[in-house]
Amino acid sequence: MLNSKTNRIALYLSAFFVVVLVLFALLRDNAENISLKDANKLLDNRNIKSVVITKEFVYLKSSNNVYKIASSQVNPKMFTDYKVEISSGSDVIIYTLFAILFLSVGTLSFRWLQKNSFLTQNFGGLSEVKSSNSLESNTPVEAIKSDITFNDIGGISDVKMELEEIIDFMKNPKRYKSFGARMPRGVLLVGPPGVGKTMIAKAVAHEAGVPFFYQSGASFVQIYVGMGAKRVHELFAAAKNNAPSIIFIDEIDAVGKKRDGQRNDEREATLNQLLTEMDGFEGSSGVIVIAATNKIEVLDSALLRAGRFDRRIFVELPTKRERESILTKYLLKVPHKLDVTAVANMTIGFNGASLAALVNEAALLSLRQNDFHVTIEHFHLVKDKVMFGKKKLQMLSDEQKEYRITYQAGKVVCATFFDLPFEKLMLSNERLTPSSDTPLIKHEIESMIKMHIAGIVACGMKYNEHASNAKVDLDDAKELLKNMLNEYGMGGSLIPTKHEEEEVMKRLYEETKVLLTTMSSIVNKVEIVLNEKESITKSDVQKYIDEIL
Repeated sequence: MLNSKTNRIALYLSAFFVVVLVLFALLRDNAENISLKDANKLLDNRNIKSVVITKEFVYLKSSNNVYKIASSQVNPKMFTDYKVEISSGSDVIIYTLFAILFLSVGTLSFRWLQKNSFLTQNFGGLSEVKSSNSLESNTPVEAIKSDITFNDIGGISDVKMELEEIIDFMKNPKRYKSFGARMPRGVLLVGPPGVGKTMIAKAVAHEAGVPFFYQSGASFVQIYVGMGAKRVHELFAAAKNNAPSIIFIDEIDAVGKKRDGQRNDEREATLNQLLTEMDGFEGSSGVIVIAATNKIEVLDSALLRAGRFDRRIFVELPTKRERESILTKYLLKVPHKLDVTAVANMTIGFNGASLAALVNEAALLSLRQNDFHVTIEHFHLVKDKVMFGKKKLQMLSDEQKEYRITYQAGKVVCATFFDLPFEKLMLSNERLTPSSDTPLIKHEIESMIKMHIAGIVACGMKYNEHASNAKVDLDDAKELLKNMLNEYGMGGSLIPTKHEEEEVMKRLYEETKVLLTTMSSIVNKVEIVLNEKESITKSDVQKYIDEIL
C-alpha cells in the first residue's frame, strides 16, 4: 500500500509540473522590446496590423512578430491610423480557466495511466504480444502488382500451355459461361524447390491483367486461436472485392497438412477456414486460387478433391533444352563468349534458381579476374560452389596429396568411361556428378556405383589402403545399391536375398578393378595432370581413352 500511495503522489506531482511548464510556455511574454524610433519606423511603413495597450506596455503586432514599447514613451497620436485595443485583464481569467481545465484533464489522464500501468505490470508480456499480434492481424491484405511475364521465364512451355486457358478465361469469361463451362477453382503447382512456381503464378496474373494476392502458408500459422482463420477470411474477402483476381498461396503444405482427427488445434481451424472459403465462391466469381507445394503427399485429401484444387500442374526440373532457354535469358545482359549448350550439358539436375545463381557467380568471378567476358572456364570454377557450397580445401601433406590425386584419378577415368554427366573434376571435389531424380536403368545405376568406389579401388591397387575422404562416395554407393535391390527390385529376384547387397558390391568392386587395371596408363596420365593443374576436364580424359580404344 505504501508503494501504491508513493506512486500516486509521484504521478500527481509529475502532472502538476507538466501543467506548470505548459502554462509558462503559453503565458510568458514573448514580445520583442523596441525603441521609440523603431516603433515610429514600423508604423510609418505600415508593417503593423494591430495595436494593444496595457497599463505597462503597448504591443505592436505585425504578421510575423510582436513588439512592445513602454506606455510612458508613446503618444496616442502615433496610432491615429490604427485600430487600438485596450487590454482589460480578462485574458488572465481565460488563461486561469484554461489552466484549471488542463490540470483536470491531466489528472484524469494520469489516473487512467496509473490503472493501465497496473495491468501492464501484471500482464505486461501478454499485452505486448497481443498488441503486436493485433497490429499484424489488422494489416490490410493488399494486391501485388506483378511485372513478370512468361517471356521472363524459360523452359516452361508445357506449363504455359496448361495455364493459358486460365488466362483466357479471366480475360474472356463470357465465352466460357455461354458454353456452360467453368474454370477450376484451384490450381496446384507441384514441383521441387527452385523451379519457379512463384514466378509462374506472378506471370499468370500479369498476363491476365488482374490483381495478385500473395500469401505464404506459414503466414497463416498463428499462435492465437482464430488468427489464422481470420487471415484466410480477409485474404479471400479482398480477392472477391477486387475480382477478377488471383490468390497465390505459397508452401500451402505448411497449413494444409493431413488432419489426424485427434485434436483441433489452430492449424486445423485455419485449414477448415480455407476449405470453407474455397467452397464459398463459384467459378463465376472471377477468383482463382493458385497454390504451390513440393510435398503433395502430405496435403489433406479434402484440399485435393474436385471443386477445390481440382487441377494439378507438375513443374519438373528443366530438361537440357529448357536449361538452354533459361540460361539464354539470364545471359542476355552478361557479356560472354561461350556455347550455351555446353553450359546446359554441365548443369544436369539444376533448377531455375540454381541456374540464375550459376550465371551470377560466373559473372562475379569474371569481374574479380578483370576479364571482359564470361567464359566456360568461369562456369567450371563456380559450378561446385553453387551445387554444394563453397568448401575450402584442407591443407594436405605431400603423402595425403598423392592419395588424393590417385583417388580422384580413378573416379574421373571411371566416370568418363561410363559417360556420366560431368564436365570437369577439381582436386577438391567431394562429389563429381549431381544427384538425379530421372528414372535409371540397372546398368546406369551400377555405373554410378562403380564411379563412387573407383577412388577406393585405385588407392587399393596402388597403396593397399585409402584415406577417410572416401566416406562421401562410399555412403552414396551404399545408398544407390540399397535402393537398386530393395526399392527398384533390380537384384536376382524382386525381393533381395539376405547377403545379396554384399555379393553385388563385391562383384562391382572386382569389375571396377579390372577396368582401372586395363586403363592404368590413362590413370597415370590423369595423375600427372592433377598434380600439375589440380583439375582436369572430361574432354581431356576422353582423349586419353580414345588413344587406346
